[in-house]
Amino acid sequence: MSLYRLDRFFAPRSVAIVGATDRPHSMGQALMANMARAGFSGTLYPINPKHRVVGGVKAHARLADLPAPPDLAVIATPGATVPGLVEEAARLGIPATVVISALERDGYEQASGRLAGAVRDKGLRIVGPNCFGVIAPHGGVDASFSSRKTRPGSLALISQSGAIAAALLEWAEVRHIGFSGVVTLGDQLDVDTGDCLDYFAADYRTRAILVYIEAIKDVRKFMASARAAARSKPVIVLKSGRSSAAASAAKSHTGALAGADDVYAAAFARAGLVRVTDLDELIAAAETLSRYPSFAGDRLGIVTNGGGLGVLAVDALMDHGGRLAGIGEETRGRLDSVLPATWSGGNPIDIIGDADAARYAAAMEAVLDDREVDAVLVMNCPTALLPSLDAAKAVASVVTGRKSRGGRLKPVFTVWLGDQEAATDIFAKAGLPSYPTESEAVRGFMHMVRYRRGQDALMETPENAAIVAPDDLAALRAELGAAVKANKRWLDPLLVDRILTAYGIPTVPIAAARTAEEAVTFAAPFLDQGQAIAVKILSPDITHKSDVGGVRLGLATREAVGAAVTEMLARVSRQMPKARIDGVMVQPMVHRPGAIELIVGLADDPTFGSVMLFGRGGKAVELIKDRALALPPLDMRIARDMIARTRIAKQMAGYRDVPPVDTAKVAEILVRLSQLAADLPEVAEIDINPLLADAGCIVALDARIAVGAPRARGLVRGGHPRFAIRPYPTEWERDLVTESGFACRIRPVRPEDEQLFRDFFQRVDPDDVRQRFFAPIKEFTHAFIARLTQIDYARSMVLVALDPDSGEMLGAVRLHADPDNENAEYAIFVRSDQQGRGLGLSLMKLIIDYGRRQGTKRIYGQVLAENVRMLALARDLGFRIGADPDDPALQKVVLELG
Repeated sequence: MSLYRLDRFFAPRSVAIVGATDRPHSMGQALMANMARAGFSGTLYPINPKHRVVGGVKAHARLADLPAPPDLAVIATPGATVPGLVEEAARLGIPATVVISALERDGYEQASGRLAGAVRDKGLRIVGPNCFGVIAPHGGVDASFSSRKTRPGSLALISQSGAIAAALLEWAEVRHIGFSGVVTLGDQLDVDTGDCLDYFAADYRTRAILVYIEAIKDVRKFMASARAAARSKPVIVLKSGRSSAAASAAKSHTGALAGADDVYAAAFARAGLVRVTDLDELIAAAETLSRYPSFAGDRLGIVTNGGGLGVLAVDALMDHGGRLAGIGEETRGRLDSVLPATWSGGNPIDIIGDADAARYAAAMEAVLDDREVDAVLVMNCPTALLPSLDAAKAVASVVTGRKSRGGRLKPVFTVWLGDQEAATDIFAKAGLPSYPTESEAVRGFMHMVRYRRGQDALMETPENAAIVAPDDLAALRAELGAAVKANKRWLDPLLVDRILTAYGIPTVPIAAARTAEEAVTFAAPFLDQGQAIAVKILSPDITHKSDVGGVRLGLATREAVGAAVTEMLARVSRQMPKARIDGVMVQPMVHRPGAIELIVGLADDPTFGSVMLFGRGGKAVELIKDRALALPPLDMRIARDMIARTRIAKQMAGYRDVPPVDTAKVAEILVRLSQLAADLPEVAEIDINPLLADAGCIVALDARIAVGAPRARGLVRGGHPRFAIRPYPTEWERDLVTESGFACRIRPVRPEDEQLFRDFFQRVDPDDVRQRFFAPIKEFTHAFIARLTQIDYARSMVLVALDPDSGEMLGAVRLHADPDNENAEYAIFVRSDQQGRGLGLSLMKLIIDYGRRQGTKRIYGQVLAENVRMLALARDLGFRIGADPDDPALQKVVLELG
């Protein structure tokens, strides 16, 4: 339900407290007191059948006795009463409830089902049960049992734990840090993390979002919400349970290596979230984000009166992947003129232990003016020579003075080891973050650097590696469907080879043999060419063949092959009498001295579904655990990043006289595997180990594919049954002929289409650009085009029209839905020289059809009043046309679909 009625939690006009009381130290009393302390200006209704007045406010016995349904009901009564109260609220038409109480353990499933029914049948939104509450300082709402008043600010906090939220609020008040909103989710029977991310992403008061997660219920909604939120503002996430072991049921190397926490990390990275590992780091992130929006650059200048402290800060910076700023010659000269001759002469800038306030101020002025410095960390070690608070006041004065003069101010981070509490107050009033140690300060700085780096990486245009579906895709799907119906788990190796070959993944020739004679017959041509033979046991019940003596390598003669097969079949039958033995697989051996053994594969995570894996392969793969994970679908940028995150990547780059592996080809194999998994939903696991790679060859030596019926995960507007992120929608590729007979090719946009769009805009009349974007645009930047080409198919669609011969882009139509899929805004642009051929009409009909199939309720758009052609097209398609209430130069056009 996402944004539906969420505003009632943060800006209610009336609030009912069910269970309100004047009894000291009770939940009902704390809720009444907190609402009063927050300065709620709306109507407050205490609900208590035993008292006429609570907290000096007239009380009512029941919700039904209120003169009108309140916007928000807060329930703090015994757990057994909660289902009835929630159902009563739903019947009365109350739109939102915060259930502080925990449901009773006995009968929990039945009780939670009654709450879910109120959500489903009446549209009631529920935060909780078993939660700390909701706080909206800008709206004067504190429907929680927080011990302190929360001041208004720009941070949003979403937490599944009330204890974590309480700890952060205590810390924040000491630091004078405020919040735009605080939501504790408790049992998440309705409102969840994804809903809140959507709300705060759109909230103009929220500059950054902090999230504490224990588990994710709806991964598709979470990924769509997280990706949308992180594109607009920093999102910092703390996930508990990092030490959880991988699922014991994993049967492949890939499955065993894809640990649950690593999958969460891959999901967060894919969404553009910045992950922290503990509460201290979350607090450091909050300190940074409360003071600064995101900033460009990663070069840190360090000013300190203690050389050792400066060195520790540099160590921390290097450990976290930061960059130490250089010091420009002009800055060096200025520092020479104001610092003792014994100053460090470089960065970190040691201004010597006897530094006074004036020296701190002069050094700060010089470093802040240096163009080679993006941010400054200033630190103080206490000495008997100068009160450290004087130095703190000097630093604060420099910053406030620069703020008063306007212009861009570089971020300044502070660490004051002496008089820390008093210094923190000075810095907070100046809007500066402060940290207890140099390590925490560096981490605070690096959170913003990592966010910016992550956003830059997400906006990169990937290489074009579009994979064409194989000609026999329908046949492959039929075979996999039959295998699933027959309850087969692991596919026959010959079918595995067919599938990999169909997707362009190099394999070694393979044949199945039931007898030694059949094995020798297949092996003979290879033996005659001097190639040795490998023989492997063929059994659906044996996962790791070498563990049971089911692998023989280096067989150089017909006699050796025959003897090996005979002996293997007999030994494995004795060792595993219940295993089904279908014979052996026979392959020529690939002998490439110095080649690297890699592993690539696909695992099936119980939460996120399909997960791609890359790393070092071989027999010891699970001991070495050199791997990287990513959620599919992959593009070349993501695949290259997976490779770069492993230790084996350095070996792949070549060393001494060993030439490098073609990393692009390895990345392409990962993309091909991703496409394979997207096209064939029955595929649950893929294990290619080893994938042998050197400068001249990349080949899958051993591969296994497991299949199974995809689990229902609650699809959000279509998508893939195993993917948390909706893959490229191939079903919308088609040939189109307009009513005038004009032919073109239609397909969804791809992230690698930047040059296609750039060439398109070069051939568009400037006045058409003005009418489309409501303003003249002189330069189509990378960031501008990336917003058009790098979309989340779960919420957006862009269909491009291409010339079937040249491949040039002729036009495009876009539809972007809100998180609830209630309203979707369209935009259309046809190349100036292609107008008048009916392309615009055809594209609009397509996107309307797309909206209907997605379940969108209405489509709307804004059109310049002077754009008579677009208005006429909208009218012909049945859009309702009226004046835009926010801009008299625009017309708003609306088409009801549902």
